[in-house]
Amino acid sequence: MNEPVGQRTGNPSIMQSGLILAAVAAICTTLVASTFSLTRDRIADNERAFLEQSLTPVLAGKSFDNNILASALIVPAPHELPGTENAVIYRALAANKPVAALFDVTVPDGFTGPIKFLIGIDLDGVVLGVRAIEHKETPGLGDLIDASRSDWIFQFAGTSLYDPAQTAWAIRRDGGAFDQLTGASITSRAAVNAVNQTLLYFAANRDNIFTAPAGSGDADE
Repeated sequence: MNEPVGQRTGNPSIMQSGLILAAVAAICTTLVASTFSLTRDRIADNERAFLEQSLTPVLAGKSFDNNILASALIVPAPHELPGTENAVIYRALAANKPVAALFDVTVPDGFTGPIKFLIGIDLDGVVLGVRAIEHKETPGLGDLIDASRSDWIFQFAGTSLYDPAQTAWAIRRDGGAFDQLTGASITSRAAVNAVNQTLLYFAANRDNIFTAPAGSGDADE
């Protein structure tokens, strides 16, 4: 009599094969979970370190003595800041008095995708500095928005809501006061609009920005 298929010597049954595959999958899942657990804190630490390094230049030498990351105010979308994602506002204080606000905003209208900006504004509404910290703009053109690639982004330092006048908050091609990146007018417009919109928001919500508790909330009046 022929031996039933799957029960011949040395030939594991379908059930046995399934158990082996399940065991392998479980081992792989455990390894992936363990790796994530081991690297999660390191990744978070690296992200915090990068953010701290990015915040300092935007403050342009302003002195503060608070834990600026712990001061974060999350402004949920929709809001009147640039972009459609949640925004974050970091508050710099000295002796418990407001010094500056730093806005972490993401605008969707870059040439090749969203651009994430850090925009620092002092208590008087003057721009301390602007940095593009995440983008995918075209190499050699739009990527010159990055401070490590050119000094174009530095032109915003010292500006305010009315200096230049509101009508001049545009690139020169559009009749405004700001230089544009050659061959990257869309990227340039995105930056100019982001800074102007942030200044408008700061002017309308300055007191609430500095008095709202840290965490998720809304600085809008």
